[in-house]
This record gives sequence, C-alpha cells and structure tokens, in this order.
Amino acid sequence: MSKEKEERSGVVLVFLAAVLYSLGGVCIKVIPWSGMSINSGRNLIALVVIGLYLWRVGHRPRFNPWIGLGAAAICGTNTLFTLANKMTTAANAIVLQFTAPIFVLLLTALVWRKLPRKGELVACGVVVLGVLCFFVDSLQAGGMGGNVVALLSGFSYAGVFLLQDMPDSDPISSVFWGNVCSALIGLPWLMGETSVSSVTLLSLVVLGVFQVGLAYILLTLGLARTSAVTASLVSGIEPILNPILVALIYHETIGPVSLVGAVIVIGGVVGYNVWKTKADAAQAVAVKS
Repeated sequence: MSKEKEERSGVVLVFLAAVLYSLGGVCIKVIPWSGMSINSGRNLIALVVIGLYLWRVGHRPRFNPWIGLGAAAICGTNTLFTLANKMTTAANAIVLQFTAPIFVLLLTALVWRKLPRKGELVACGVVVLGVLCFFVDSLQAGGMGGNVVALLSGFSYAGVFLLQDMPDSDPISSVFWGNVCSALIGLPWLMGETSVSSVTLLSLVVLGVFQVGLAYILLTLGLARTSAVTASLVSGIEPILNPILVALIYHETIGPVSLVGAVIVIGGVVGYNVWKTKADAAQAVAVKS
C-alpha cells in the first residue's frame, strides 16, 4: 500500500471511530443506571471485543510502567466521561472533553519544558473563553459539577494522546488494561442495579461493542496510519454528532450560552490544528531550503 493510500485508510478509520464514539451520549442517557454502573457494564462487554481482536491478531497484552500510565488515562477518560454525561448535558460533556488538545499543550510545557508557540497560546485563550461560556450556563441551569468532571475527562484524554509516543508504549495493551480497570472499579455499583429492561441491555451492548470496543480498535489502527494532527481534525465530528443524536433521540437541548461556547471550543481546536499543519509544513520547507 502506498503512503498516500495508507494515509487515506487511516483517515477513514479515525472517522469511523469518531462516529462510534458519538453514540456514547444518547446510549448513556437512556440507561437508568448510575454512571459507574454503566461504565463497568460497557467495559466488561468491550473487553470481550478487544480480547477477541487481540487473539485474532496474535497480540498478547503487555504491561510496563508506560502502558500502565496509558491504562490509567484510558480508565480515567472512560469513567469521568460517563459520569459527566449523567451530571450535565451530553453536549457539555463531549465539548468540554474536546479541550484535550489544550491540556496536551499545557502538559508538554510543564513536563517536557517545551514552550508553546504564539498560535498555541492564542488557541488556549480561545478555548478557555469557550469553556467559560459553559460555566455561565451551568450557573443558571445547574450542572456545574458535571462540567468540572467533563473538563477532568478532557485532561485524562490528553494523557492518552501524550502516551502514544512514550518509550516502550503499546496503545492497544493500554486500552485493554484501561478497560479492565474501568470494569472492576464500577463492579460494586453494577451488581447493585435492579432496573433491567430490553432498552437498557441493548444500549449497554451498543456501548460495549461499538462505542468502546470497536471504536478503540479503529482509533489505534487509524493513528498508526495517519498523523495525530490529521486524526484530531477528523475526530472533530464527534462533538458535533454526539449532541445532535441526543437532541433527536433523547430530546435534550443545549443552553444558548453553551451553544456559543461549543462553537468557540470546536472552532478554536480545529483552527489550531489547521494553523499547526500549515506552520509545520512551512517549517519543513524552510529546513529543506
């Protein structure tokens, strides 16, 4: 396969993963369980999917400190995002989680002492402005705690991206162990659930098989074929499609100020990635000349 075709296949895989991730909001909303119970149940099912995939490709899950950190980031992302969906609107949860690239910038500066460029600082400022809009709405409608949890899930999600290039990392092994942790920590809540219906079970299966299991597999395959910048641009479909599905099926709406914030956050992150792509290309040309 040529490099160009490989890049295109990577884009398609990341796009499909983002579409599957977007099913999370509506499925979590329709299940009348606690966030911890839902997260445990969907990850137990996802482990079957991921386990079958690892068996099929002959990849035994590895473990080392870097893989463990990746697993912790994935577990945190899974758990916090599910809790946020129960505490605030699906739109707030997904868009605030979409602040992950900004946390990547901040962590890179703090941990690796790599100072951000001017364009990166501008992007941070734009996203912070958008986030403030969500908190203005939450003061009027409640859900401040959910917004905080959603922001924390964005921080945890940033850890997933940062660990892709860590020494001796193995993304699919981190996904496996992260799902194991997610399933175990919520198991006491899951065992206590008594409200079980066909809609609940179907939604849980959709979450486990598609929104977690298959989506993570597609994402790891896609990231191996395309750049992180391109992947983050393509994944921008998720914070748009997620609240649309929730509005159509669950009839949940987003507040007017939060809607403005969503446009600002998504615009800021996508705009940053476009700027970064152009800046990196210009730098590469300058180096060659």
